Amino acid sequence: MAVQMLMVCLLGVLLCQVWSSAEPHHNEDELHPQVLHPWRNQGKGMVRVKRDWIIPPIRVLENSKQVPENLVQIKSDKIFTGEVIYKLEGPGVDQDPKNLFEIDDKTGVIRSKRPLDREKYNSFTLKAFALSPSGERLENPTTIEIVVLDQNDNRPAFTQSQFVGTVSEFSVPGTSVMSVSATDADDPMTENAYLSYFIISQESIPANAVTKTMFGINNETGAIYTRDVGLDREVVKGFRLKLQVADMGGMGLTGEGEAIIHVSDINNHAPQFSPASYSMTAVENRQDYEIGRVNVTDRDDRGTGNWEAKYVISNDLSGNFAITTDPATNQGVLTVVKPLDYEAKSVYSLILAVENFNTLSNKAPNLPVSTAKVLVTVVNENEAPHFREDPIQIVVPESVVPGTLLKSNIAFDPDNSVLRYEITRDPERWLDINRDTGDIMAKRTFNMRSPHVKNRIYNAVVKVTDADGVSTTGTVAITLKETNDFPPQLFPLSGSVCRDAGRTNSGLVVTAVDEDLPPHAAPFSFETVDYLSVNWTVIQLNYTHALLLPLVELEVGEYVVTLMVSDSGSPTLSAYAQVNVTVCLCDSFGDCKSEVGAILGSSVGISFIALIIIMASIALLLLLLLLAVAITTCGRRHHIKKGTGLLVGESEDDIRDNVLNYDEQGGGEEDENAFNIDMLWNPHDAPSTPVSYYPGSGVPRGKQPLRKDAPQNLPSPTYPQRPPADPTDIEDYINDGLEAADNDPNVPPYDTALIYDYEGEGSLAGSLSSIASGSSDGDQDYDYLSDWGPRFKKLANMYDPR
Repeated sequence: MAVQMLMVCLLGVLLCQVWSSAEPHHNEDELHPQVLHPWRNQGKGMVRVKRDWIIPPIRVLENSKQVPENLVQIKSDKIFTGEVIYKLEGPGVDQDPKNLFEIDDKTGVIRSKRPLDREKYNSFTLKAFALSPSGERLENPTTIEIVVLDQNDNRPAFTQSQFVGTVSEFSVPGTSVMSVSATDADDPMTENAYLSYFIISQESIPANAVTKTMFGINNETGAIYTRDVGLDREVVKGFRLKLQVADMGGMGLTGEGEAIIHVSDINNHAPQFSPASYSMTAVENRQDYEIGRVNVTDRDDRGTGNWEAKYVISNDLSGNFAITTDPATNQGVLTVVKPLDYEAKSVYSLILAVENFNTLSNKAPNLPVSTAKVLVTVVNENEAPHFREDPIQIVVPESVVPGTLLKSNIAFDPDNSVLRYEITRDPERWLDINRDTGDIMAKRTFNMRSPHVKNRIYNAVVKVTDADGVSTTGTVAITLKETNDFPPQLFPLSGSVCRDAGRTNSGLVVTAVDEDLPPHAAPFSFETVDYLSVNWTVIQLNYTHALLLPLVELEVGEYVVTLMVSDSGSPTLSAYAQVNVTVCLCDSFGDCKSEVGAILGSSVGISFIALIIIMASIALLLLLLLLAVAITTCGRRHHIKKGTGLLVGESEDDIRDNVLNYDEQGGGEEDENAFNIDMLWNPHDAPSTPVSYYPGSGVPRGKQPLRKDAPQNLPSPTYPQRPPADPTDIEDYINDGLEAADNDPNVPPYDTALIYDYEGEGSLAGSLSSIASGSSDGDQDYDYLSDWGPRFKKLANMYDPR
C-alpha cells in the first residue's frame, strides 16, 4: 500500500512538471527544478520502483515566434557514476522533417529550433538515449511524444466556387433546395474548425422580379430551403445567393461563396388553339402529304414535355387523316394517309383536340380541353382507270379450248369514263381481249413447256385507257394446270437377254419417258400383250422401271415383244411399243457372246487340247471342200463346147435353182418412212406356240411380209411371162418387171432386206439363156472374142469345142 501511494505522488509531480514545461523559459537556471528522471534507480535505504516511466505528451504551440525554445530536460540517475551523454532520435531530429528539435548532450535539455505548423505535422514521437563516454548505453531508450497545439490560423473555404440547385415553381415553404459545404484546415476538434453558414444577399433572375427573402440556410449543415411562397417560373427564372461561412461558431475567420437556384417548370398551363377554326383543301387519290397546320399557345417552359403538344382527331373513323407535332414550332401537321375519293365524299369536317405530353399539374387552372374545327375540301381530278385486282389471277388447264372466256370485268373508271382495252405484252400470242368490254379469252391452246412459263405461271400485260387518254397497265398472271396430253414412250426399244431363263438378271430393264408433268407422268405401269408376247412377261420394279424376261428358254435369235406402258394421268394414256430383244448365249458374267465365245467363257467349256483338235478338223474339212470345188470346176470347164453361149449349159435345169439366199440392200434410207420392217406382218396372226423369226426383222418365219405404204389384200399386177425374142428389147423387159414389182402391194419395196428361199423348178420366166440367144449350143461361136485382147482370148479358149 505504501508503494502504491508513493507512485501516485511521483506521477502527480511529473504531470506538474510536464505542464509547466509548456510555458516559455529564458535561461537554464529556471529549468533546473523541472527535470525529468526517467531512469531513476533504487537508492540506499529506498524501495526499488518501476524503471520505465509513462511520460505524458509534451505540448508545443504552433507558429511560436520564440525559437529556439526549451521544451523539457531529461536526467539519468546514474550520473553519480560518471559523465552521461544524451542523444535524441526520430522525426524532426535526424529524420524528415529534420532540424526541428535538438537535445543538449550534456544537460539533456530538449528544445525546438523552428516554429511548428500543426497542419503539416500535428505530433512527433522521439527516442532519448543515455550513453557513457565510451558509447555504452546506460539505460533503455525513453519515448518522448511532442504534440503541436492548434492555432486558428486557417480561414474556412467553400468546397465549390458556385453551387447550383433547382426548385419547382410554387413550392411550399420549407422545401429543401440544395446543400452547400465548406472546409477548415484547423483542428476539427477545436473551435478553430467549428463552422457556421449564412446567406448574406439574394438577387432574382431577372433582377427585381422578386424582392422578398425566398430562401434560408441551416447554419450548421448548410442546407438551403424555401422560406416563402411565390415561386412562379413565368415570373422569375432563378435566384443568385451570396453565402458566407465562419469558424469558431461564426465568430472567427470567414469565407464567401455563391449559389445559383433555378426555378423549374411544372405543367400548370394547358395548350390552347389559336385560332380555333381552319379551312384546308386536299386532292383526291393522293396520300401521305401535308394539307395544312394548326397553331397552339402554351406558357410552360419551351422545349419540355410541359410545353410540347399532342394532337388528336376525334371524328376520323375511316382513318383518312393523321396529325403529328412539329417539335420545333409545336404546330399540328395535318396529312392525308389514305387516298380521298371526290366522287364518294367531297368535304370533311374534322374536330381536333390538344393536350401536353406531360400530365397537367393539379396547380393548373381548371379549364376544358382546347379544340379546333378543320374543314377539308376534296379537289376532283381525272383519275386513271383501276383494275379490280392486280395482278389479274386466272387459273386454266393448259389444254383450254381456243375461244374460252378466261376473265371478265377486270377494270373500272372512278370518273365513269368509257374504257378501251388492249394487250400490250403476250409473247406466245395465247390471249385475245375484247377492246370494249375487256373480256380476256384464249386465242389458242396453251403449252406448259413454253420458255415464257415460269413455275407454271404465264404473265401478260393489259392496258386500259379512259376517254381522256389516261391509262394504266396491269399484269395478267395465268396459272396453267397440267393435263395429260402425251402418252408415255417406252425406252429402250432394243436390248438383249440371256438364253438361260433361270440366270439372275437375265431380263431387259425398260422404262418410259413422258412429256407431261406430275401428276400425269410417273408412276408407269407395264404390261405385255398376251396374244403377241406369249413367251414373255414383264415384272414391275418400281414406279418408273420394269423387267422384261422370257418365260421359257428360247432359241438364240431376235424376237419382237409388244409391250403396253401407261401413265398415272387422268385420264390414263397408254402406248404400245415393240421391243427388239436379242436372245443370246451368255458367259459366266451374264454378258452376251458369240456361240464359241460363250463356250470358251463358260466354266464348263472344253479343254484347250480339245479346242485345237476341233479347229484342226475344221481346217481339214475346209481344205477338202476347196479341193472338191476345184475338181468340179475343172471338170465342168471341159464339158463346155466351143460355139456354145455363156448363158447356156449342158443341163436344161435352170442354174438359178441352186441359189438359195441373196443380200439386197436396196436404195438406201429414203424409203424407211414408207416401209417399217417391224410392222411387216399382222400381229393378230401370231401363233400361240414358240416361234422363230427372221433375223433382224421381227417377222416369224414362214410369214409373208406386208407393206405399209400400200393397201393390203390387193391383187398383184401382171408380170411379163417370157422375155422378148429380140435381145434389144431386154431393157424394156427389165423395166416392165421392175415397175410391176414396185406397184405390187403384196411384196416389200425394192430397198428392203428381201428374204429368198429355194424357188424350185419350172419357173414361168424360163431359162436366162433365152435372154442372150434363142439358138442351140452348137450355134455359138466365140472366135470373135480373140480379137478383143489377151483376156477375152483366154475366155474364148475356155469354150473351144473339142
